[in-house]
Amino acid sequence: MRMMESVAELAESHDGYVLDIWGVIHDGQQPYPGVPEALAEMRARGKRIVLLSNAPRRAWTVEKQLAGMGLDKGLWDGIVTSGEVSWTLLRDRTHPWFAKLGRRAFHLGPERDLSVVEDLDISLVATPAEADWLLNTGPDPLNGARSADPYQPLLEDCARHKLPMLCVNPDRAVMVGGERLICAGAFADRYLELGGDVMEIGKPDAMVYETVLATLGVPASRVAAIGDTPHTDLLGAKNAGIDAVWAMTGLAADNLGPDPSDALLEAEAARQHVSPIAALRSLRWAA
Repeated sequence: MRMMESVAELAESHDGYVLDIWGVIHDGQQPYPGVPEALAEMRARGKRIVLLSNAPRRAWTVEKQLAGMGLDKGLWDGIVTSGEVSWTLLRDRTHPWFAKLGRRAFHLGPERDLSVVEDLDISLVATPAEADWLLNTGPDPLNGARSADPYQPLLEDCARHKLPMLCVNPDRAVMVGGERLICAGAFADRYLELGGDVMEIGKPDAMVYETVLATLGVPASRVAAIGDTPHTDLLGAKNAGIDAVWAMTGLAADNLGPDPSDALLEAEAARQHVSPIAALRSLRWAA
């Protein structure tokens, strides 16, 4: 698999870019070196950019977080998040799975994720016994984010009450400042093992790319999606019919090391059933 040292190597072949945020743009605390400059160079050359994240919160909250890292909203054309898509589906209730949900939800996750139900006719209840469904946005501050084990009794209680689970972040793990932490997807796996009904919103579902591609306004053949995770970013690009580029930052760096061989990348891509057109050392304009 070809390893690119600079995103500039894509400039001739691609005009639209779908960029993962956590693991490509930043590490959960600050932008990766060279990212602001790369985005500015891409924009200066007329490239279209949409940030696509499995973040379990509304797009406006992610934009605010990026601004706090010194990244101006003029560096991209739009932000699409799992939380934003979920909020729309909860509002409209036209999707069959969402149409069946009641109005009382038990929330598993931190309070900062509650923008996903803001301004909606949804009441948050204190116990699974009071709820119609389970809103899963990830680990909470009480039980921590290193393992799903402390959450097993709660998940079993929700399963006993047959609560359908809305998983607003299909990621299983994320890197935060060099530490690997679990995400909402880890709870979805446990809930499925318990026989629970789970709906995951986000990459790799092709549905979340509809808004992205409409915002880009670029032929799919000229669009590249750059992400660090095969089963969400790369598979999502495949499902959406666009080229995938595997970023060697975030989870890829943690899983494969700082300088993976071509053979290792090819083997891992085959194991994950994805076919990225290349790997990218990091989101930089110049090597």
